[in-house]
Amino acid sequence: MNPTPTLVGTNPASIGTGNFSLTITGTNFLAGSQVFLGATALSTTFVSATQLNATGSAASAGNFSLTVVNPDPGASSSNPLNLQVGGSQQASGCSQMQLGVGASLAGFLPFSANSLWNQDISAATVDPNSANIISYIGVGIGLHADFGAGLYQGGKIGIPYTIANQQQPLLPITYTDSPGESDPGPMPIALSDPIEGEPNSGDQHVLVLDNANCFVYELYAATRGTTSWTAGSGAIWDLLGNEQRPYTWTSADAAGLPIFPGLVRYDEVAAGHINHAIRFTLQRSRAAFIPPASHWAANSSDALAAPMGMRLRLKSSFNVSGFSPANQVILNAFKKYGLIMADNGSSMYIGGAPDDRWDNDDLRNLGGVHASDFEVIQMSPVYMQSNLPTGAAPQITSFTADQTSVATGTPVTLSWQVTGASLVVITPQVGAVRGSSVTIAPTATTTYALYTINAFDNTRSTLTITVH
Repeated sequence: MNPTPTLVGTNPASIGTGNFSLTITGTNFLAGSQVFLGATALSTTFVSATQLNATGSAASAGNFSLTVVNPDPGASSSNPLNLQVGGSQQASGCSQMQLGVGASLAGFLPFSANSLWNQDISAATVDPNSANIISYIGVGIGLHADFGAGLYQGGKIGIPYTIANQQQPLLPITYTDSPGESDPGPMPIALSDPIEGEPNSGDQHVLVLDNANCFVYELYAATRGTTSWTAGSGAIWDLLGNEQRPYTWTSADAAGLPIFPGLVRYDEVAAGHINHAIRFTLQRSRAAFIPPASHWAANSSDALAAPMGMRLRLKSSFNVSGFSPANQVILNAFKKYGLIMADNGSSMYIGGAPDDRWDNDDLRNLGGVHASDFEVIQMSPVYMQSNLPTGAAPQITSFTADQTSVATGTPVTLSWQVTGASLVVITPQVGAVRGSSVTIAPTATTTYALYTINAFDNTRSTLTITVH
């Protein structure tokens, strides 16, 4: 009997009317698997047991169910994913994010509804080894809010972020630690944007959201230059998508995860609800990860040490009524969306953004919640070196220019055709892009690189514009 397929995500997470192509990730795909949009069968290409490519045409806007059906014997259908066709309320909401350091997202929720960050896990199965894992962590270890108001040793408490718009100039990025696993610049990160922990040393994260193009840019071990940034590693995330970073790649976080979507922010607590999982750290981790994580940074060989991406859930029986309204919002999010293991560090530290409106004394009351009050959500799939998923890298069919030899300042249109990519970046000068063309005006001879990634690898292509 053939297995039942399971859908994890699709890129892009929303499409316009007309012709489209999709990259579907999941498990138990077969050579005869068929992708359906509603009741319509799409042209389906089997790539691997964890990836399918599909093409079709959408005649009208709306929300449609995306499923995969495996063939006989034992034909079975996957869980459905929601695919938005045409304009989406979430896409328009990106532009309403307010500008500035620590600004409000005004209700915008990063990533698609299908994202594992936004998944309701309140009814998810408990891992059979949950009690042993919690015991290994330390049943009496209390939560610690690694964010707050004011300063600690001269630095803001938490991981700061900035929201920028299309007027923010793009600056080049140079990587020192993991250039082969980092997304290239340029990025709309101002030299005045805050660095985590400064003036002290540490992880030195920089997070910037672009409310015009709907990307979030994240750097690790960032330092400012005179006209550019240097960082240990960095990643770009599509705020409208459901991106899986290439398996085994890092990001600006050890687990290969985005940082910003997992932060506790004052604006959402003040609004009365957090609609996503929260990042947290543990002292020890092993050489394994669970999606949406993509990378391990093992410091233990113990089988009970957490894999990156492990998810904890506050037990439904835990009584939150004795906590402040603000802390109840946080604790209820732990019950519905849980905590996602994102990095090595002090155990049960939860990530958040600094804000002078936090009540530090009240946040310390979260220390009354202990590891024993949580349970581990069933860990599947768990990827290790022995069972890493494999699949096809993005395919660049063409990367062309309407002119390749021009006078200085002449507009030139770059065009490309790419399939199977979750992110497209053009460097230098352009940055992360949507669509299939962009206009530039080079003032010197320049070689442009088209960079694409998906869950399995990256693909690049170059062309040179000669300026005379």
